Amino acid sequence: MARSRPGLGGIGRLVAALPLLALSACIGGPDGPRTARTAPPPEAGTASASAPGRIGNGAVKVALVVPLSGQGAALGAALRNAAELAMEEFQQPDLQILVRDDRGTPEGAREAAQGAISEGAELVLGPLFAANVQAAAGPARAAGKPVIAFSTDATVATKGVYLLSFLPQSEVDRVVEEAVASGKRSFAALIPENSYGNAVEAQFREAVARKGARLAGLERYAPGAPEPAVQRLAGVISGPAAQADALFLPETPDGLAVVAPALQKAGFSPARVRPLGTAVWNEPRVFALPALQGAWFASPDRAGFGGFAGRYQARFGASPPRVASLAYDSVSLSAALSRQYGSQRFAEGTLTNGAGFSGIDGTFRFRPEGPSDRALAVYEIRNNAATVVSPAPRTLGKSGT
Repeated sequence: MARSRPGLGGIGRLVAALPLLALSACIGGPDGPRTARTAPPPEAGTASASAPGRIGNGAVKVALVVPLSGQGAALGAALRNAAELAMEEFQQPDLQILVRDDRGTPEGAREAAQGAISEGAELVLGPLFAANVQAAAGPARAAGKPVIAFSTDATVATKGVYLLSFLPQSEVDRVVEEAVASGKRSFAALIPENSYGNAVEAQFREAVARKGARLAGLERYAPGAPEPAVQRLAGVISGPAAQADALFLPETPDGLAVVAPALQKAGFSPARVRPLGTAVWNEPRVFALPALQGAWFASPDRAGFGGFAGRYQARFGASPPRVASLAYDSVSLSAALSRQYGSQRFAEGTLTNGAGFSGIDGTFRFRPEGPSDRALAVYEIRNNAATVVSPAPRTLGKSGT
């Protein structure tokens, strides 16, 4: 397996050999990823014991703040496992990971970050949940130490608090961009009235306007009750005289199981109006819905996570949750920057280099204000399966274009 090497903009790229395997879990919405069909982590007492401790004996100390008890404990154990795997696969990193349990609470996250920093941690990796990220950012900011967190809630990102996560805003931009490039010019949207819908609506409106397309109609609905909104939008998205040629549906698989039949009942045809979605669609039960045949969604390339999942399974005897790659990439990035950039390893200019880095889930970069950009693929649902129609680019263009 290849290791860190000089790359984009002088910043070390993280390069891995990534054979194609099936993706085993979905990417979640804001504040805490959702997992699917994921085996439980190995029991404590194995090489992946979930108790706080240290991984490695290097001179450069980095904190890993994750829930090892309380809410999210299973995810926290998998994040710790992935960090251990990264340390094993990187060639002799001069790194020491201080693993700290945030107990799934903001108070625990604050204490964990403060304790690790007092022990010499130069960088905080994690936490996972939005409120915990905000809590851990306090002592980190006071000490002048950056945070690379795993929450998917972009509102917690700020200068010095970077999100290495699957932000739905990037997925919205990518799928709208590809739809416009394919000739779509008039968009409609059905958006649930929940935190995920709130997170993507403004981004969708902005992306459509930026690409010079038209917003023909947008309706919000109570989760689980889309029928009234579908009826209000029916004249825009149904029949030969449909005003829209693309319909944005930022819904989970559970939500789509209700929305899709409502669309069919209203006469919606995906052959006339292409459905568009985000990475939460990346699940076989979504691929089987008749109303979504021909739909497009944006998601990280599945090959990268597939290769990682195979190695994780071999090492720990369980399938990793989708977020586990975030811990792997953050530790690998820490090791690579430590090796190449000396005292500037975690400086703002190093972490926010515009060329970015390449990890398990493809190319990514941190913006100076905290959110991340990712190179995403666009998939088409056809015949109950999803195939790539636009591969993830190897390099990232200018942010916000």
